[in-house]
Amino acid sequence: MLANEVAQNWQRSVDELRQRQAAPAEIAARWREIFETWPSLELGPPPIWFPDDDAVANSNLAHWMAALGFRDYAEFHRWSITHRAEFWQRAIDRLGIAFSQPPTDSLDVSEGDQRAHWLPGAHLNIAASCFREPRQREAILFGRADGTIERWSLERLEQRVKQVAAAVRASGYHPGDALAVVLPMTAEAVAIYLGVIWAGCAVVSIADSFASAEIGNRLRIAQARGVFTYDVTVRGGKRLELYPRVRAATDLPIIVLPHSEPYGVELAGADIAWEDFLGRGRGGDALHIGAGDEAINILFSSGTTGDPKAIPWTHTTPIRCAIDGYCHQDIRPGHVCCWPTNLGWMMGPWLIFASLINRGTIALYDDAPMQSGFGQFVQDAQVNMLGVVPTIVKAWRASRAMEAFDWSSIHVFSSTGESSQRDDMVYLSSLAGVRPIIEYCGGTEIGGGYITSTVVQPNVPSAFSTPAVGLDFVILDEDQQPADEGELWIVPPSIGLSSRLLNRDHFETYYAGVPCGSGLPPLRRHGDYVRRLPGPYYVAGGRVDDTMNLGGIKISSAELERALNRVPGVRETAAVAISHDGPETLVVFAVLDRPTGSQELLDAMNRSLKEELNPLFRVNQVVVVEALPRTASNKVMRRVLRDTLIGERT
Repeated sequence: MLANEVAQNWQRSVDELRQRQAAPAEIAARWREIFETWPSLELGPPPIWFPDDDAVANSNLAHWMAALGFRDYAEFHRWSITHRAEFWQRAIDRLGIAFSQPPTDSLDVSEGDQRAHWLPGAHLNIAASCFREPRQREAILFGRADGTIERWSLERLEQRVKQVAAAVRASGYHPGDALAVVLPMTAEAVAIYLGVIWAGCAVVSIADSFASAEIGNRLRIAQARGVFTYDVTVRGGKRLELYPRVRAATDLPIIVLPHSEPYGVELAGADIAWEDFLGRGRGGDALHIGAGDEAINILFSSGTTGDPKAIPWTHTTPIRCAIDGYCHQDIRPGHVCCWPTNLGWMMGPWLIFASLINRGTIALYDDAPMQSGFGQFVQDAQVNMLGVVPTIVKAWRASRAMEAFDWSSIHVFSSTGESSQRDDMVYLSSLAGVRPIIEYCGGTEIGGGYITSTVVQPNVPSAFSTPAVGLDFVILDEDQQPADEGELWIVPPSIGLSSRLLNRDHFETYYAGVPCGSGLPPLRRHGDYVRRLPGPYYVAGGRVDDTMNLGGIKISSAELERALNRVPGVRETAAVAISHDGPETLVVFAVLDRPTGSQELLDAMNRSLKEELNPLFRVNQVVVVEALPRTASNKVMRRVLRDTLIGERT
């Protein structure tokens, strides 16, 4: 009874705070005051948002559940994992996925759940499912730093996609060839991405913030045959030369887009200006229809050692993106969807497919999302779904730069990429007058999320409320027994789960040696540490292995250490990530050849990360040690170092 009274008191307060357009600080203070007596031990952490009339009556989930005869979300989710073939067939029908030749069946598990084949016999090009009527609706809103918004209709985008595809084929590329995009997220980048897929080629996704060596490494792994990039990019008023960095990475031919006219750099003789490239495809169309398991996109996700894993997405993977967007982010026809991201991270392709397949509009901003220009864009574009990385929210909270804008059009937030902090998420919700935040965690090899939230359940800041639809997981302790805290293991099969890697043995990576025993279903390794709370709700505890998230980008300790070990005077390093109810920060344990000043060493390491990996990576602390702890087989025991550091901070 007490919990119901508290919840009703909060909902009344929300109505009053919205009417007065109260400041985020007042909203947060009221929330803390009202939920001071919330019985967390019994019910889990206090919610900030409860399903309102709109969610109950009009959300995608509510409509779908009603159509299937389900009144309870938990019952609907159980059906989605106990009738997987039927669930995914109904999902495909609901999304309106276009087939040239429909599948002979939804799911083939004749080789076992760990080697499932989805949609056998299907022929399609998933890019075609992005172009559903009406053609005049807005597909992209592209905001520039000067405050202008370029509006692309779906018809205009489709014409550009077809032109890019025809130019790709006229340039001598064939279905199955890999073409890299080292591009910021612009309207033209979306057209290039879909155009390459339309032509039957595979996009190689590489973040434009990577150093030349890392760009070259990814081009080599993917066996790319060409590259798309910009001449320069501009972030926060700073001009960054992108084309020279890509040119230094490869001998491949490069198609170069101008950030503005005229070109900001001189092109090498073999490289192609954007307008010249487009001229090859005028009036053409080159739609390639292929099997459902053909690769459309090669993305990279770090393992714990060596090169990053190269993960092919197929024509079926975007179905996972789209159904997550439909069910969890509640993307409805006409919704404007914004998520500051990049094609080098899975959320870039996710945003394209989740928005367009659900008949939404992609909102892109051509500058950094930290400053007031982004807040103005969110307001002017009337964004309905705003995705974030927690680091961005922390910066907004510190600067208060977004408080000047009217974000009342926002229907739902979503957060991914790293662990979030409760106070930051309460602040984020308050920026739009208290809206739900869909915590969303998954992976490139999943094609979307495995754990998330919904708008038909109470929304708790920094916590998840459910496994993603059509997917399940178990939590096992160190004795491989079901537990409320431990390593999370995915229960296959599901559309979206990868079936091969370009540079690893897929079965060894995800299935070899997984726990098996009485009562356990077939499992797939993922490697996240998760805790179940009353409710139930869930909180993520980072990686079980030595992969970490820095600023929303997954990176392995080994990749960081290769760059750090090149610093003069450094003999060896161990990189670990520390999180205290917030984003992970990087701490480096270093063995030195000679004494070095602490600030000098920190600066040198950050320069090395910037030049060799990514300027978004930063060392927060360096701990100098005489030797690194190692196992009998000479492996560095990073967990010992991490636990020691956590013990010192508590």
